[in-house]
Amino acid sequence: MGAIQPPSPAYTALEARFRRIGLLGGVQAFLDWDTATMMPRGGAEARAEQQAAIAAVVHREVCAPELGDLLERAATESLDPGRAANLRAIRHRRTHAVAVPEHLVEEVNRATAKCEMAWRDARPANDFAALKPHLEAVVRLVRERARAKAEALSVSPYQALLDEHNPGLTEATVRRFFDAVEAFLPDLARQVMEQQAREPAPLALPAPIAADVQRGLGEHLMRLLGFDFAHGRLDESRHPFMSGGGDDVRITMRTDPNDVLSGLLAVAHETGHALYERGLPVAWRWQPGGDAAGMAMHEAQALLWEMQITRSRAFLGYFAPVLQEQLGVRAPALAADNLVRVVQRVEPGMIRVDADECTYPLHVLLRYRLETALFDGSLDVADLPAAWGDAMQRYIGVRPRTDGEGCMQDIHWMLGNFGYFPSYALGVTAAAQMVGAARKEIGDLDAAIGRGEFTGLLGWLRTHVHAHGSLRSIDELLTTATGRSFDPSALEAHLRRRYLERAS
Repeated sequence: MGAIQPPSPAYTALEARFRRIGLLGGVQAFLDWDTATMMPRGGAEARAEQQAAIAAVVHREVCAPELGDLLERAATESLDPGRAANLRAIRHRRTHAVAVPEHLVEEVNRATAKCEMAWRDARPANDFAALKPHLEAVVRLVRERARAKAEALSVSPYQALLDEHNPGLTEATVRRFFDAVEAFLPDLARQVMEQQAREPAPLALPAPIAADVQRGLGEHLMRLLGFDFAHGRLDESRHPFMSGGGDDVRITMRTDPNDVLSGLLAVAHETGHALYERGLPVAWRWQPGGDAAGMAMHEAQALLWEMQITRSRAFLGYFAPVLQEQLGVRAPALAADNLVRVVQRVEPGMIRVDADECTYPLHVLLRYRLETALFDGSLDVADLPAAWGDAMQRYIGVRPRTDGEGCMQDIHWMLGNFGYFPSYALGVTAAAQMVGAARKEIGDLDAAIGRGEFTGLLGWLRTHVHAHGSLRSIDELLTTATGRSFDPSALEAHLRRRYLERAS
């Protein structure tokens, strides 16, 4: 191998072009944030056109013919490992983009914007009939986009969708993963529920709790975990999410006056996303190589804080007095032992984002089964409510009473994000692996958590995950950090230790 040379004019030009593309992507993200938090209802039609227009501009930039020539020229140069990895990330993004005609990009963005607005009204009204034509349009267009990418990549349509969200992740890997989860988790969840049925039920938490009080608690929790409000903010939306990146990271929460902990757990989740974005390598900001290493790794960061940390006995032992002080209530229901019983209660439920640790991956499993059926042609949108009910009965043991708590509960499909859901279950598993690895390296993690100290864990994540962006593949990143790729046995071991052996 020859000596590494300074970056060539071709590579330098590519970096400049993708910096502009990255900045435009940031504008898209904040349009999405405004749509969900601030936009008046009357702005929906205009916003759909705005989002479609900027998506077309970004697509045109990525697909510019001269970028193909620059890529070929840069590929012949001897680049240092960082630039070589960034070049691979650039090529991946361009390969996906050039497979899809610009008119289809606009149509997908217009349809998803309209579908989201229809969903906002249809879900609380339990009116699937009103949503159905919008979701059918989204599915039809995403199928067309998936077929175009599948042809360009020589893969199946669903594989193309997986690769959008997690570069390099294969259908075979995902299928084996979910088959393994399905083999052990329903029985494990049943054992836990049988054990808990013999124990005292948790005491009901104080209610109602005003939205502004819950938001104050959310901000307190964010600061505790390491969020910097000089570079972000907290707002409210129908579905919690994170948007932005770099120096401006925004998250939202939803509040329920009768369930303060549900909103706080969601805040912990979105804070995990935000901490990841803030920790990505500054030297590669606005470059594809500086992005997160796929959405499974992104969800791992969020689920680590939500599931592994804030549901732990150590954290709740620390947080119980904080919660009592912030609410101005001293009651047995807010004692640490009762909070543990509340957040570690395993029971069948309708809503994924409110699910306990044991049934959460089963919620994801059923979505994976349904969306693969939508894309192999064995399921039509019109049949989705019934298929959802059957899958819920099979995997969770309950059947939705309404479509609002059934197939309309999540926003992902309305936004065209098919192939995304596996990221959640893979992320739960990666989170268990990462906490296990961090425990070995930084010592008594539970003692630090019990003191409200999270800098050691966050520092471990910054070093082993955040700082690498997507310069390493998701498999390489996880294997380097934890010694293995996505391993369902790590999830099983964690759940058995916490719920059957009561060790955390």
